[in-house]
Amino acid sequence: MREVAFIKQNKAKWLEFEQAIFGKAKKNPDEMASLYIHLVNDLSYAQTYYPKSKTVTYLNYLAARIYQKIYKTKRQETNRIVYFFSIEVPLLLYQYRRYLLYAFTMFFALVAIGVISARYNTDFVRLILGDDYVNRTLDNIKDGNPVAIYKSGSNWGSFIGITMNNLKVGVMNYFFGITAGIGTFYILTQNSIMLGSFQYFFYEKGVFWASVRGIWIHGSMEIFAIVIEAAAGFALGAAILFPKTYSRLDSFKIGFIDTFKIFLSTMPFTIAAGFLEGFITRYSVDMPNWLSVGIILSTLSLISWYYLIFPHFVHRKLQKSRP
Repeated sequence: MREVAFIKQNKAKWLEFEQAIFGKAKKNPDEMASLYIHLVNDLSYAQTYYPKSKTVTYLNYLAARIYQKIYKTKRQETNRIVYFFSIEVPLLLYQYRRYLLYAFTMFFALVAIGVISARYNTDFVRLILGDDYVNRTLDNIKDGNPVAIYKSGSNWGSFIGITMNNLKVGVMNYFFGITAGIGTFYILTQNSIMLGSFQYFFYEKGVFWASVRGIWIHGSMEIFAIVIEAAAGFALGAAILFPKTYSRLDSFKIGFIDTFKIFLSTMPFTIAAGFLEGFITRYSVDMPNWLSVGIILSTLSLISWYYLIFPHFVHRKLQKSRP
């Protein structure tokens, strides 16, 4: 059967699936399970005969959403938060994985721009970070503690102030996606170039390792979360720009619901980063190397595993559960 005929034959049924998924037509769990079986059969057929078609992508998306709906109604689900972090967000991360790739690619490119700019323009770091910050850091380097700036203020005061600021940046980073992703790109550019120039500044002053041992204790999760929030913002912008088979308004609604969940998932990591910055980073100069490196690798491994590896395991589990 030609793909056009396949689509025409099943279009009405797929629209019924959409209505069931997005709450426009109420279905009980048994009816949802029946829809799921029919949809998986169509998906298997499409994967066999039209493997590179957009139809496969569309049906795979519907299948994932129906699976989520069925899983939600299971009696054994007793903790909504556990479900959110263990099933719902990972499936969304897998679905929007291309935007994670875009965000990380942009991030590394912009960090490189920051490094190059700081190397070839001696005033660039002052332009980005401000004279006061640079001068204080230079004084700290002379005193033998390049990251002494993190010792300012009390532990709790620093934790609360830093966390509130980072959450504000995250909110802007994500919600600016509504500007078709332009605002998100601006926020990501600011933070990435700042990071690149900041780290080169320490390298140029001969205290790169000391800065890494301090900054990345909290920076692993803080920076990673910013990139994930940017990915969610880009996906939100894409939902507005590229509605596919939906109306632009429906595409925006679906995109917002999905990407907002991804954004929410970064908050625990942002708060944890604020805690580390307020309570741990300030003591990095006094730590043995093994301890600071251990914290950095542990935090980086945890957040990397959750956002880059775990979604593939959850998706594979979904695939195996299909009849």
